[in-house]
Amino acid sequence: MKKTAVSSTVIIGAGILGVSTGLELARRGVRVTIVNDGPAANGASGRSLSWLNSSRMRSAPYHRLRMAGVDRYRTLAARLPDVDWLRFDGGLTWDEDGPDNAIEDVYQYEVSIGYDARLLPPDAVAAVTPGIDTGAIAKQGAIFNPGEGWVDLPILIGVLLEEFAALGGELVKDQGAAKVLVENGRAIGAVTTSGKRFEADAVVLATGPAVPAMAAEAGQTIDDGTPVALLIQTKPLEHPLRAVLNTPRVALRPAPGGTISLDADWAADEGVTVREDGTYEIAPAVVDALLAEASSVMAGNPKLEVASIGAGGKPIPGDGEPVIGAMKAVPGCYAAFSHSGATIGLVAGELLSYEIATGREHPMLATFRPDRFSEE
Repeated sequence: MKKTAVSSTVIIGAGILGVSTGLELARRGVRVTIVNDGPAANGASGRSLSWLNSSRMRSAPYHRLRMAGVDRYRTLAARLPDVDWLRFDGGLTWDEDGPDNAIEDVYQYEVSIGYDARLLPPDAVAAVTPGIDTGAIAKQGAIFNPGEGWVDLPILIGVLLEEFAALGGELVKDQGAAKVLVENGRAIGAVTTSGKRFEADAVVLATGPAVPAMAAEAGQTIDDGTPVALLIQTKPLEHPLRAVLNTPRVALRPAPGGTISLDADWAADEGVTVREDGTYEIAPAVVDALLAEASSVMAGNPKLEVASIGAGGKPIPGDGEPVIGAMKAVPGCYAAFSHSGATIGLVAGELLSYEIATGREHPMLATFRPDRFSEE
């Protein structure tokens, strides 16, 4: 095994970005400790819709990164073809009816960049993908993207942690919250609220919506656009839905065990209140309305019942683009912070571990570095 630029790394955060990076470093022979405040996937990764895609419009570097992310999941799916927590059954999206025919513009853009897309009139959808109430689709039609899919992040993180442990990696989850330990202007590890110190050659900050504040405490500016998010998991039901649906009032997908995962920005805005102690109050009326919206786009309009509700910050950088790479204001410290943590989770860990282990910057991360906010 080649000599690495560092021999040890501490990662704060056991969501998909932290665990993926930790595993990739362990594969390279680096000694890795992941420190998390509680069990793995107890933050944003545990309440993510986890839609694997690069649909709609975004910067070219971000599109390339997302497509590389989907590619890594396809490799994993080929190795594990029978699992029920990683599926590629396509994605279907439509907008509200309007005068500008925006869905046509999106379709033309996706075709122009070679993204697999089919614009379907409502009455053609059922023949392409099952389980949708086509009467809910706007008259402009819907875009079906056959190459899209979804993943259950908590299950995936558990699978990755098994290999991580087999390679000698350590997950610490009983020492409280951690912060970056900085001495003489350099990150030298992490320290928890219990006073436990974990020293290392490099530190990775992968705490989801907490990254900007924690980075600022260490000395690095990262613009923050994090809103509150709401994810509902339903009780199991028999239903033919296979694709991920992204509709004007609700986004939903199948989930393991015959359940459905669903969310909507409006529901979080209207129905989630942050209490003074930092916990969340969720309005039952909004939950009921969101369940009704989900039922209205599913064939047969089934009765949906809540199994669990998750609320918390949805990690979104201020400019919408991922933040991955070295925090130049804090030598020895790296950040991983992105709204698309599910889609880019595997490849981001791979590329960030490359930078940490080799000491060289990866060209695919050139536009995503944390120091871009300090240069404004």
